Amino acid sequence: MNGEAPARRRRVGLDNYGLFPLDLSPIQTLEWAAARGADGVAFSGLTSTWQDRMDAHALAAVRDVACGHGLYLEWGGAQHIPRDMTSWARKDLAAINRLAAQQAAALGATIVRSCSGGLMRWDARNPSTDLLLRDTAEALRSQRTMLCDHGVCLAIETHFEFSSFELLRLFDMCDAEPGDWLGICLDTMNVMTMIEHPVLAAERLLPWVVSTHVKDGGVLATPEGLVTFPVAAGDGIVDLTAIIHRLDALDRPVHLSVEDHGGSFLLPIHDEGFLARFPDMTGAELRAMLQLAEATQSRPACRPIDRTDWPAVCEARIAADLAAVRELAGSVPGTREVSS
Repeated sequence: MNGEAPARRRRVGLDNYGLFPLDLSPIQTLEWAAARGADGVAFSGLTSTWQDRMDAHALAAVRDVACGHGLYLEWGGAQHIPRDMTSWARKDLAAINRLAAQQAAALGATIVRSCSGGLMRWDARNPSTDLLLRDTAEALRSQRTMLCDHGVCLAIETHFEFSSFELLRLFDMCDAEPGDWLGICLDTMNVMTMIEHPVLAAERLLPWVVSTHVKDGGVLATPEGLVTFPVAAGDGIVDLTAIIHRLDALDRPVHLSVEDHGGSFLLPIHDEGFLARFPDMTGAELRAMLQLAEATQSRPACRPIDRTDWPAVCEARIAADLAAVRELAGSVPGTREVSS
């Protein structure tokens, strides 16, 4: 032995969102994952039917099944923008996030994913991003003690609310530090919908990443603008290997939770008003996105699937995603073992 610690085994699991069409209970989701060799499940949310059943007994049962299979658990159901995303009326998030934190603590989970919706800057009539950032910082600062008391980190997903640049400003506004009570759930494909190159966005947010949605995707140039979309792992142009390699540089293990779904998103980049609502975007990053569009065009398998077609293929595709990401993670050079 040369004194070096063994390489860390990357734990590859799944996010339950892609399996929503199956209407599985949390325990059925764990069983589905275990049967396909997953290392864990990130429950980014539950349908209202199953959420209403998550009493102390149900949570204990979920924890027991996860422990029995040796699966990691991450939880969801939290939000960070304290407004109704349709009416924009003020909304108190304290009870919502306290429930999510309580459930996570009962499960022994330390990560609670937060998502509020997004795509608000696609409509110029909506509140400004700066206003929503201030509202979010105010709401989250008031929840710091509660989250710490429950031993959880609120992992804000790279969704369609804030860019990576804005999320970093938000953490500064909250006086937060990496590895504490606020973090990032890095969705490797969603960042493209915010006109960000996946690897560059991952590098910017890296110190804050505590969980992931490992998702491949593509981007196509159309007369209306760029269209982004998820695809099966390995069929897209997201450099998942490079991102996983960067995650290995962290001083804590981060689970690789596969997420996949149908649908696509139009980015009307020819509209100067739309682009102006991304003040941190640089010409270099936009050019990088256009290069990704060229790469997507050359890959016939890298095309979107309609959301209405997703239920018929979700099981097969997520199973294939798990296998692909397991193989991918095994091919990335390891780093030193870090205790969890």
